[in-house]
Amino acid sequence: MAPTATYGSWPSPIGAALAAARDGRPEYVGFVGDEVWWTAPRPAEGGRRALVRRRHDGTEESMLPAPWNVRSRVIEYGGQPWAGTVRADGTPLVVFCHHSDQRLYAFEPDAPSGPEPRPLTPVSGTGDGLRWADPVLLPERGEVWCVLEEFTGPAPTDVRRVIAAVPLDGSAADDRARIRELTDGAHRFVTAPRVSPDGRRAAWIAWDHPRMPWDGTEVLLAGITAEGAFTVPRVVAGGPDESVPQIAWTAEGQLLHVGDRTGWWNLYRTTGEDGEAADAPVPLCPRAEEFGGPLWKIGLAWFQPLESGLIAVVHGKGATALGILDPDSGELVDAAGPWTEWTADLAVHGTRVVGVAASPRSAYEVVELDTRTGRARVIGSPHHDPVDPVYYPEPQIRTFTGPDDREVHAHVYPPHNPDRTPPCDELPPYVIWAHGGPTGHAPLVLDLEIAYFTSRGIGVAEVNYGGSTGYGREYRERLREQWGVVDVEDCAAVARALADEGTADPARLAIRGGSAGGWTAAASLTHSDVYACGTIVYPILDPVAWATDETHDFESQYMRSLIGPLDEVPARYQDRSPLEHAERITAPFLLLQGLDDVICPPAQAERFLARMAGRGVPHGYLAFDGEGHGFRRADTMTRALEAELALYARTFGIDRADVAELELRS
Repeated sequence: MAPTATYGSWPSPIGAALAAARDGRPEYVGFVGDEVWWTAPRPAEGGRRALVRRRHDGTEESMLPAPWNVRSRVIEYGGQPWAGTVRADGTPLVVFCHHSDQRLYAFEPDAPSGPEPRPLTPVSGTGDGLRWADPVLLPERGEVWCVLEEFTGPAPTDVRRVIAAVPLDGSAADDRARIRELTDGAHRFVTAPRVSPDGRRAAWIAWDHPRMPWDGTEVLLAGITAEGAFTVPRVVAGGPDESVPQIAWTAEGQLLHVGDRTGWWNLYRTTGEDGEAADAPVPLCPRAEEFGGPLWKIGLAWFQPLESGLIAVVHGKGATALGILDPDSGELVDAAGPWTEWTADLAVHGTRVVGVAASPRSAYEVVELDTRTGRARVIGSPHHDPVDPVYYPEPQIRTFTGPDDREVHAHVYPPHNPDRTPPCDELPPYVIWAHGGPTGHAPLVLDLEIAYFTSRGIGVAEVNYGGSTGYGREYRERLREQWGVVDVEDCAAVARALADEGTADPARLAIRGGSAGGWTAAASLTHSDVYACGTIVYPILDPVAWATDETHDFESQYMRSLIGPLDEVPARYQDRSPLEHAERITAPFLLLQGLDDVICPPAQAERFLARMAGRGVPHGYLAFDGEGHGFRRADTMTRALEAELALYARTFGIDRADVAELELRS
């Protein structure tokens, strides 16, 4: 029998540096000819995103050395940063966005003259310049069509977005006038330019402030003239109260879209073969589950039509699966395999479907499904256990009861370590994790940050509080004008339930979250007495400033739906603000902040800390140069994780000799 040791004191082979090294996942899979390419995280290389090529023999090759960083900053969260094709001579051509200057580059990896990328777009000195996402290569026109985000002044909201055409010959590299604008800038946001198979029509998605894309978007359809211009577009799907996050053309020239008109993101046929919209979109597989998700990034793909007429779909309620849908019969067959979470990263070629998937026992990896045989296999970024998997937690899918008898979904990860047995008379400490967004979702996948704590004897519960995606629009809209209430109540309900049932020690509960989850963590310490301490990561702390001029354009009016119009309910902003009620906080906390964060800027953290100064509440503050919204560097993530453990050890009275020093002020 394993030795007895108190919760939180257990030795673990899962160190902070190991967890940091495995952070991130492959994204933006696509085909270049019949080769599969994607972007992959490199935490040890300054957090850059590498462009990876899988050759025919199965070998993976990182195509661009540091400091090349294939990542877009459109709407700050970015989106599809690259596209590729095979030219007539059989060589690949790739166009990508480089993070540091946000220019588009053409990359010919097999060119005899050498593979050095050449710029296609200019640098602008106005505001944050020109940014690009979701490129569509049209070599027959000698162009790449993209979403262009152009800053017109110094403020984050001095910005316009259009669909634009960039010459592939490099003639626009120093000449903005060579870039053709295909749309007129009438909409604040545009995404997903998609050209029909015959090249005669283009469709895209648009929306405007104050809506967020999960509130309502419109699908626009236009003809393409012989000169490559768009005709006057018309709306063919979506609307102010229907969210359409993705569109795609079938090989037969029919336009498909995902929309939530029934309360669930389902798949529809938008147009017939003649290109005309039907009187009403035709549902292809009506179900009370999701075939789409929130459009936090540009160019996400939950479905892709195959040449055969079948459609590859990511779908589910809570967890997701990869399925093949017959749109004529409505029959849906899921791929076999251990994966419980598929991301919005689908690509198809012939009979092949490629996506990114993970499970509670494996991290995200690139998976290929052969639709002829039904066989799914890992072909890229394969999961390798860095330690014996006996140290991984065993998650529980739970549904708790919140206020007003509402359901609250959560994933509970009890402490687990085969080398130690807890005392029979002790209950474990637990940390409640609040995900970001808040219109987001905590997936059920292997996360070494969670295992870092559970293998040491500290439980974790990830809460998909009201407002989370994956459970339909009604669940998502529980948070409408209730942010800082429903999320706080739901997290507290899970914490109290774990304590009441004897799973967790009621005196040793903590709250932790980043971004919008950082708001929930701070608001929980402000408005609740459930938690002994909290970890607040790059948070929103001042909703008034966030609703005016202290964030980026994409979320600059998000507060109108989360809390309400500021000019109509100013008292509500004051009442829910962690900044305005800092004096209510009595529990110790750790605040982690990136100094380059333009979404949740450090100014908010600094004002919050000024309110806490001299109040006698122990708190720590770690600020990281070169980090933005979401930590990407291995050294940053290592230090942050070690500091978080130090806070819990100190607050919960855990004796550990390996805890990093954490300076707390009062």
